[in-house]
Order: sequence, then C-alpha cells, then structure tokens
Amino acid sequence: MTDRVTLSDLATPPFATRHIGPSDADRAKMLEVVGYRSVAELVAAATPEAIRTGTPLDLPEPASEDQVLAELRAIASRNRVLTSMIGLGYYDTITPAVILRNVLENPGWYTAYTPYQPEISQGRLEALINFQTLVSDLTGLPVAGASLLDEATAAAEAMALARRAGKAKSQVFVVDADALPQTKAVLATRAEPLGITIVESDLTGELPECFGVLVQYPGASGRVAGFRELAERAHAAGAMVIAAADLLALTLLVPPGEQGADIAVGSTQRFGVPLGYGGPHAAYIAVRDGLQRQLPGRLVGVSKDADGRPAYRLALQTREQHIRREKATSNICTAQVLLAVVAAMYAVYHGPDGLRRIARRVHRHAAVLAAGLRALGVEVVHDRFFDTVLARVPGRAREVVAAAEEAGINLRLADDDHVGIACDEKTTAEHVRTVWRAFAGPDAEVPVPADLDLTTPDALPAELLRTSEFLTHPVFNSYHSETAMLRYLRRLMDKDLALDRSMIPLGSCTMKLNATTEMEPITWPEFAGIHPFAPADQARGYAELISSLEGWLAEITGYDKVSIQPNAGSQGELAGLLAIRGYHRARGEAQRDVCLIPSSAHGTNAASAAMAGMRVVVVACDADGNVDMADLAAKIEAHRDTLAAIMVTYPSTHGVFEETITEICARVHEAGGQVYVDGANLNALVGISRLGELGADVSHLNLHKTFAIPHGGGGPGVGPVAVKAHLAPHLPAHIAAAPYGSASILPISWAYIRMMGADGLRRATEQAILSANYLAARLRPHYPVLYTGRGGLVAHECIIDLRKITKETGITVDDVAKRLIDYGFHAPTMSFPVSGTLMIEPTESEDLTELDRFADAMIAIRREIDKVASGEYDRTDNPLKNAPHTAEHVAADEWPHPYSRAEAAYPVPGLRAAKYWPPVRRIDQAYGDRNLFCSCPPVEAYQD
Repeated sequence: MTDRVTLSDLATPPFATRHIGPSDADRAKMLEVVGYRSVAELVAAATPEAIRTGTPLDLPEPASEDQVLAELRAIASRNRVLTSMIGLGYYDTITPAVILRNVLENPGWYTAYTPYQPEISQGRLEALINFQTLVSDLTGLPVAGASLLDEATAAAEAMALARRAGKAKSQVFVVDADALPQTKAVLATRAEPLGITIVESDLTGELPECFGVLVQYPGASGRVAGFRELAERAHAAGAMVIAAADLLALTLLVPPGEQGADIAVGSTQRFGVPLGYGGPHAAYIAVRDGLQRQLPGRLVGVSKDADGRPAYRLALQTREQHIRREKATSNICTAQVLLAVVAAMYAVYHGPDGLRRIARRVHRHAAVLAAGLRALGVEVVHDRFFDTVLARVPGRAREVVAAAEEAGINLRLADDDHVGIACDEKTTAEHVRTVWRAFAGPDAEVPVPADLDLTTPDALPAELLRTSEFLTHPVFNSYHSETAMLRYLRRLMDKDLALDRSMIPLGSCTMKLNATTEMEPITWPEFAGIHPFAPADQARGYAELISSLEGWLAEITGYDKVSIQPNAGSQGELAGLLAIRGYHRARGEAQRDVCLIPSSAHGTNAASAAMAGMRVVVVACDADGNVDMADLAAKIEAHRDTLAAIMVTYPSTHGVFEETITEICARVHEAGGQVYVDGANLNALVGISRLGELGADVSHLNLHKTFAIPHGGGGPGVGPVAVKAHLAPHLPAHIAAAPYGSASILPISWAYIRMMGADGLRRATEQAILSANYLAARLRPHYPVLYTGRGGLVAHECIIDLRKITKETGITVDDVAKRLIDYGFHAPTMSFPVSGTLMIEPTESEDLTELDRFADAMIAIRREIDKVASGEYDRTDNPLKNAPHTAEHVAADEWPHPYSRAEAAYPVPGLRAAKYWPPVRRIDQAYGDRNLFCSCPPVEAYQD
C-alpha cells in the first residue's frame, strides 16, 4: 500500500462531470433544501414505479473528449469528398471565414433561443430582417418569412397556403414536371392526407382545373423559361402560382413577383451554407401583399420601443400553433435561424455587386461547359439555362458519370441517356476540362476554357434578364471588408442574451450545454462537403454514424426503429402520425381518423394531427393538470370505432410525472387506437424510463433539446421519429427534402451520447429533476408552484403561478419577464401551458451558483412586487412596469421615475461587476402588428 496518488486517481474526469453543472457538494446542499438524502431517493419519490425501466441502458462505455474527436475523425475519413456537380437544389459554396468563425462556430449565435423575448434578441432579429429583405428583394415579393426547414417543405407549406387562401374550389395541385424530385416527393407525402390530388405537367398546354400551380425556376434540368403567361392563365381560373426559384439565379433573372407569382419558395443554401449531406439549410418563402397573415413559420417585423425607437420583434404571433392549435395554418414551430443568419451575412458581406459577380461566374462556367460539349459532338438539351447543363448521350450516361467520378467529380445521372452537370461558386476551368474528358475520353483533345470563354455567348434569355435593383439598403453596401464585417457581427451578437452569458430557464425547451467538443466536427470538410445525393459508397462514414445514432436512440427510448430524417420536432410528429394513419389503412380501418389530445398539449400536436388528415378531439385535464380519466373514458367510448390515436406528452406539459400514463396507453389500445407520446420532455426520462416500455407505439424526439444540438436562435433542430416494429413499414419515406434530413449536425448528438455513456445520461436526468425541484423549493415561499406530482414534487420543470399576484397588484408575467432582463436573465416560458404563469426548466447543466443567482433574482422581484402591493412603489411607474431599462435610459439627464436609477439598473449587487444592458426598452407588440413592416427599415427611422 502507498499514500501516493495513483495514475488512476489522476485520470481525466469523465465528460459527464463537465456537462452536469452541480458538483457532489452542490448536490448535497440542494438535496438538503429539497428534503431528501440522495438523488436516488428523490427520483424514486418523484417517479411512479410503473414507469421505471428495469433494464440499464446498453450503450458503449463513455469516451473522453479526445477519444470522441479521434473516433469522429476516423468516421469522417470514411466519407469521400468529391467535387459536386450534381445540383438539384444543392450546390457547393464558399462560407466566408469571417462568417464561419464568428457565426456558425460562435456560441453567442448558436446557443440563443427563438426570439420570443425581443428586447434581448435584437441582434439576431436584425440578422433575420436582413434575411427577409434579401429574399423579398430577390423574389420581387413584398413579404418574406424568417426561414423554413428546407425547399421541399417550403413548397408543401406554399401548396397548403394556396389551398387555404385561393378562390378555386378544386382539390387539384399542378406541379411542374421539371420540379426538383425531392420536392415532388414531399408534396406527394403532404398532399395525400389532406385530400389533394397532385397532377404533374410540363405547363405548356391547358391547365386542368386546380387551386395552385408550382413552377420550378430554373427547372431541375437547368431550363430557364418565363411564366408570365402561365400566371395569367392560372389567375384567370382562380388558381395561385408558386415559383420555386433559385435565389442566386434571381440576381440575373426577372424575379417571380414581376412575372405574377403569388408565392415564391426555395433554398438559401448556396449563400454560404455548407452542403452537409443535405442539411440543415434555410429555406425561404415570400408572398404577395394580402397573404402575409397566412404565412407559415416565423415573421420578423419592425415596431417601436417605449422611447419610440425602431425595434424588431416576431410579428403576427397569433398565427402560432400554441394559440390556434388544430386551426393553425401550419405545424411549423421552428425555423433555420442560424443558417438564415449565415445566408443573410453572406449577402451583407458580398453585397449586390458581389452576388451578381458570383452568379455571372457560375453562369459563364456553365455556358463555356455547354459550348465545349457541343464542340465535342455532345447534344446539349437546353439552349437557355443558368447553372445546369443537361447533356444527351444515348445509352452512355452511366459510363460518363462513372468516368467523371473516377476523375473526382460527381455528375447527375438523369437517366440512361442524359447527364446533368451543375456549376457553382467553387467550379473552376479545370473542373470544366475534367467534365469534357469524362464525355470524350481521357485521351481526347478538349478545348481550352479561356478560348471558348471569349467566343461563347451567355445562355440566359434576353427577355428574362433582370432590370430591377435589389439590396439597395445600406446594410448590404457597408460591410465588405473583413474588419467591417467582423465588427458588425460583434455588434449584433453583443445585443443578445444566449447561453454563453447566462442560463435560459425556458420550460419545455431544455436549454442545456452545447459542448464545444460536440460542435467542433460539424464544419469538418468530410461532414460539411458531401452532397445529399452523392453515391452511397462516398458517404460510408455518415452511414456508420447514422446507424449507430439511430441504434442508440432506439435503446434509450425502448422502440424498435428510429428515423432521423425529420428536420424538426413538428416534422417528427407528422411522420409518426402518418405512420399511424398508414397502419390503420393497411388493416382496412381507414375510418379511424380521430386523434385524442389533452387540453394541455403543445399546439403543434393538434396542428400535426390536422395535417395528417385526423379529426382532433380534446380531452380535459383535471384540477391537478393531469389527463381527466373520466373524460378520457367518455371520449374513447364516443369514438371507439373511429379512434386512431392519442397524443400525450410525458412527463406532462405541466411538468409532472402523471401516475396514469400506462393506464392511458392500455385504454387506447383496447379501443383499437395507437399511442403517440410526444418526446419533448425526454430530458426527464433518459436512463430512468423508456417510452416504448410504457405502452407507447411512436414518439418523436428533439435532438435540439435532450441530445445537445443547440437551438441556434430558432433552429436548426432534428426531430427523429421512433416507432414500434408494427409501425415501421408505414413511416413516410419523404418527410424532408434530404434522405437524412439535417445530417451534418448529427455528430453533435452522437458525440453527446458517446461521451456521456449510460451512467452519465442517467445522472443528467437525475440532476435535471433535482435542479427543478430545488428551484421549486426555493421559490415556493414566494410564488405558488401550480402543479406537483407525488410527494409535492415536480419532474424536470416547474410552473409558478402569478395570476393572484396580477389580480392584486397589476403586475403581469410580462412585467416579471421584462424585469428579469434587468437582472441579466432570459425569462422562463410565459403563459404556457397555463395563461398567467411562468414555466421554469433549469436543465442539468447549470451549476448551483447560477441556479441560486436565478432564484435570488426571482425572490428580489417578488420583493419589488410586494412594494407595489404596499403602495411603496407606484402601480404604473415602477421598476417592473418600466422594465427593461437601457443604459441610455438610466444615463439620461432627466430621471422622471419615483424609484432610483440604481434600483432600475442594479437591483442586486452582483450586477455591478457584470451587467447585460438591453439595446432597447420594452417593445410595443401591438403597434408592430397594426403597422406591419418586415424588411430593413430606412436609416431615417433611427434618427431622433
């Protein structure tokens, strides 16, 4: 024996100790406050015995951070990155290094949440206004949204919008035969449950009676054709026109809005966003005037703050699913904000002249390539094109594609007789020569690109050349040096609160640590540089990573199969419900179309059910927030022959482990229905319970909550769908544009699980439960905790009730939320699932110091409320009603308030050492909706 410390004692601590915030000593203090001797005792008291799994997770032993990076390097090396000239909506691009490092790889941008609290989100809201202005200007349509999930999903959303808002009574939707194949596939998936008939057409003849027409501009084959006359015919018949348009091409071509399009959709991927094996990428949607209030997804608008200064916020939020539920116009509850920011900053950095230059270079390469093919005796199918050349080589297409691949370039095999070649920002003269040799043979003499460039005319039709200006706003004409761009990005980031500054205690959002090691691989070229339609043998690393991740998720959840294709939780919901629909139809029970949904459910549940062709029947909740079992029994009996499914969230949206979950599953199964358990709150279950063992048939998961993918300021996300074996054959094949959805961010969750291991994941869950109960215990003497479960305990989040406070003092949840900004915090979730409440979820990653800092802030705010109640503070002119306080406001020469400047800005001493100053005062939400303005405001708006 020796007293010396051994090498074993000196081993690097496991990653779980870095991920989980509280130390062992911290946990002991927390347990004392909660009143339990151990975490195990607490979890046993909080969770019903019936939900606890008897089998530990069978996962690999946890790896260190260095080990995981080495393993991911090995996996990445099994991908082969060739030059991609496949096209079909995905193009290689150059991400400016200043944007790559300072946005995509910057936690100040990627750890932020959706900007529901606009006063602390002005930076990314400005970036999104830039995005909307970019899209609006290039499409020639007045209102653009703040991004959608992918181009195919955007097209499906546009189809639904045209059906809702159009005058035609037809249920037929016409799709351009030259549309992208993935768009056609997603449209078919989304149309069938809604009773929409898809008709494919070359759009040259007479249109059938229809409610909408989608035209691809330019076409998937590369063909460029105008559609003014088509739009006139469609409008005369009462149908709407949707243009799926290439945004870079629109710098040179007449925009859709000038040709009569009602809606434009597409992708901004080629604006600096890596290929990433298909995603995530920011899609866009823009509409003509009159359709903005039916626009799916998020919309950023300009309003004013309490001083009358321009300020940004999310506009028209009454469209949101949690308000409109089954009447919602879409189930989209997230977007691709981080990628939209990248695309917007790409446009800001290059400006209109730079974008035109890139587009012209892309087009010149395509024109020269086509000329060279003709010189070699190859037929080029289309004379008018932007970036894609379609070559006809009867019977030789596979041979040509194989020869190009051998030389390091991927071309598109259109069919046995045709090859597609797409040029992009990275295309060089040498790539063009290599393609020529693939057609003519390795020893053939091929032209010199520079010589052909001198004699080859453009291939853009003269009548479709753009004459209208775009991106004239100063923001797109000011930051073209790296120094200027760097400082602009820093200015915007400094306006926002993200996880790099403080905890974000949003209930039902799980804002946990996004570890740097997890994030590092996503920009490696071996992951970022793969086209989604590259040959499978070039993506063996991705295949290995996806297979192991899907297997781990199945093991964690107790399901038989997992698909990671859905690129948001909402899309995972839809995929799961479509699987249920397919299952019933395969059994000859197509009449089963009723979906039971508790009144406490997230609004996307009801919206997704409606999109899956189901009728929503609401089940009541009892006074304790649990599913009312008597009402459930009555609803099951009333719809026994038509019951398709029930959608429940577990733990409940009220933050409680309901005792009756297994009984709910059994009752629904007995009546012939399926059970969908929403996985939004899985962070309270991993390693403790498996959804598949509770009796559930299907769930969606949120990798951007439970499994450490960051929220990105409102996306990206990944919403895998997990099913029992009997539902697996009925999963939709095309719920997203790319086969594996947002593949490039899957290494984040892979690394998280690999580093945590089974024990680390279970301990993270236990800590999440302890942290929530610790905050509930600290806050309970000051605020009522609305719902609790066994032993007065909560799950991983708690709801505090301000309704009585509001009635007695006039202080609302909004006032408390804005006052928290003065304390340096993002507010908890407001008025969901119960109006007049705050839902708090601390996650396992926050240490005791931060938990106490938040609790102290909430307690201090309660003391301020008491001053309002006692009359010490004026009921309308007090620190809560006037929150948040900006530096400009506090430093003004005049101070008209009855409380001091110190009370306004430094309500607790710690803020004097580290203070976040909001850039604007409280924003007038109603003004922004009454005066809707959704693009960059003129510079004059910021002048006094």
